[in-house]
Amino acid sequence: MNTLFLYYSFSGNGDLVADRLREKGAEVRKVLPQKPLPRSFFGAIFKGGFLAAIGHKAKLQPWDNGLDGFDRVVIGSPIWNGRFSCPINTVLTSVDLAGKEVFFVFYAASGTAPKALARIQKEYPAAKVVVLKEPKKYSDELNKLDELF
Repeated sequence: MNTLFLYYSFSGNGDLVADRLREKGAEVRKVLPQKPLPRSFFGAIFKGGFLAAIGHKAKLQPWDNGLDGFDRVVIGSPIWNGRFSCPINTVLTSVDLAGKEVFFVFYAASGTAPKALARIQKEYPAAKVVVLKEPKKYSDELNKLDELF
């Protein structure tokens, strides 16, 4: 089964997930916003959390949104204020996931993502979800990705 991991990473947790999924044979595509968040911890949390809470869609740098040839699509996002990151909000409105096996991988400081999970259940009821607690700090969390393959 051909797998695509389409993700955003602010702090590097998503990049660790990408490395693991690449090792398992997935193609990896990272999306980047045109205007990055402030690099300061508090600035990023304040701005990113606020924008995520209102469902903001970030303008992205050019990226390949084609899904032809992929049976399985894995969407990866940090969780900000309980919600998807703004770049992933954009991705979800830019791709057609119909007919694909869809997974979501969230990387969250708390290890939970109740608001994001509620959105998934509403908008993508057949999707499977894996929530990782800060893989940069807890590398064994990456073992949860084995259930995707």
